Amino acid sequence: MAYDHIKVLIVDEHKAMLHILRSLLEQIGFKYIDQALDGQKALEMFKDGKYGLVISEWTLSELSGYDFLKAVRQSTSNNRVPFIMLAADSTPQNVISAKKAGVSHYILKPFTLDVLKNKIVTVFK
Repeated sequence: MAYDHIKVLIVDEHKAMLHILRSLLEQIGFKYIDQALDGQKALEMFKDGKYGLVISEWTLSELSGYDFLKAVRQSTSNNRVPFIMLAADSTPQNVISAKKAGVSHYILKPFTLDVLKNKIVTVFK
């Protein structure tokens, strides 16, 4: 699948992680990548933009990645956008909560290009 037409929103508090994610997504073939450093800004951007994929860290200030996910899924438009959650640690409860809230996939950090690519392929099937 060609991803060069899909607009992506990536969200992480760490600029280094945003840089890594952008680089990996570009290697996969994405060209339109927006980024936010916190959940509140990401939610504002999501409401204004037409995103085809969201990748967000679980732990964010202002509005957590989990709360951002819930807000995306409760929106009347674009609530079916694939949403991949990233986390440095994973409790079973967090994974269950994310699944119930409508996450498309969950990735533990650190991860490889292949892991990210496989999760993206899966959410677009």
